Amino acid sequence: MPGTELFGKEERQEVMDVLETGVLFRYNNDEARKGIWKAKTFEKEFAEFHGVKYCHMTTSGTTADSVALASAGVGAGHEVIVPPFTFIAPVEAVINCGAVPVFAEIDETLCLSPEGIEAVITPKTKAILLVHMCGSMAKIDEIVAICKKHDLVLIEDTAQALGGSYKGQKVGTFGDTACFSFDFFKIITAGEGGAVITNSDECYERAHTYSDHGHNHQGDNRGAENHPILGTNHRISELHAAVGLAQFRKLDFILEKQRANKKVLKDYLKKFPQVTFREIPDEAGDSATFINIFMPTAEEADKVAAAMGEAGIPAAYWFKNNYHYFKNWNHLKEMKTAAPVALQYFDLPQDYKTIQFPKSDDLISRLISISIKIMWTDEELAELCKKFDEVLG
Repeated sequence: MPGTELFGKEERQEVMDVLETGVLFRYNNDEARKGIWKAKTFEKEFAEFHGVKYCHMTTSGTTADSVALASAGVGAGHEVIVPPFTFIAPVEAVINCGAVPVFAEIDETLCLSPEGIEAVITPKTKAILLVHMCGSMAKIDEIVAICKKHDLVLIEDTAQALGGSYKGQKVGTFGDTACFSFDFFKIITAGEGGAVITNSDECYERAHTYSDHGHNHQGDNRGAENHPILGTNHRISELHAAVGLAQFRKLDFILEKQRANKKVLKDYLKKFPQVTFREIPDEAGDSATFINIFMPTAEEADKVAAAMGEAGIPAAYWFKNNYHYFKNWNHLKEMKTAAPVALQYFDLPQDYKTIQFPKSDDLISRLISISIKIMWTDEELAELCKKFDEVLG
């Protein structure tokens, strides 16, 4: 993803602002920092961009998932519906908060399907952790309706779809909370970093407090602060926030270039009759991080993905990827954790060793995702099209 393509003087200046004050910690030290508050500034601009009341920055997208779950009161005895096609971090976050991940089928959007969600709801279901995969959104209207029908918390993981929208509303603003990632391989990068956004006063206060050992952040004397709850350390540093802030201010340019470059390649790929495309509920709101295509069979997809790699096309075949699809998560199926976790002693609604996802298997086995670069020249785009001819023609 494109953040790493755009490091420049803006990132260096934001970092130098922090280094010149010597205050790398995001809280307190008011006088020494001379008005330089990178995390607070990033939070303010990020919340305004999404049209929400609150944003809280964390150390990573994974900790953002954890903070969002904690802010929604998800814990032991709860089930959380998750997709089998995702980076594994949201699943780890569910386990680490003491809840049980329950997997549901995806559909042609590459996200959780409404039908799949309905099929696995039980009396213990507390939340849906909806991941907007590969740049585009799920069938959000139907999923919001399901949450209202069953009184479920909706948490949107929008790590791969920053800047996307549905019917003019930003992805990540349909649920109770949403999570974002700014790691090295995201649309914008802070090196490491994440964010939680919400319109809920209660969720924000719980997130802000939980992320910093339960501090209530009242006053300017850290040692005198009260601790309403137990928490942990998921604080973003001022250095990471500085890089993320500079990157975020380039987001409009990034989205414009991604969408333009994707259109060129997608229009070209339409000439190949064997290629079909993932369903995008709102094409205008696609953040365009990938072109996602389906081949007629799994065998053909495997072969074409390998040929694309050899030709220098930045393609991913997730069906064999160790981190993004349930089929290959053997450590999860065996529950190989560093220490015993609560769900090992639960009456699990699913047997991770034997559960099958025929719809998801069919889709992911035929799926090839091609990364979009924002700095491609017209000549490089033309060369990529020639490579498509070689591989698919």
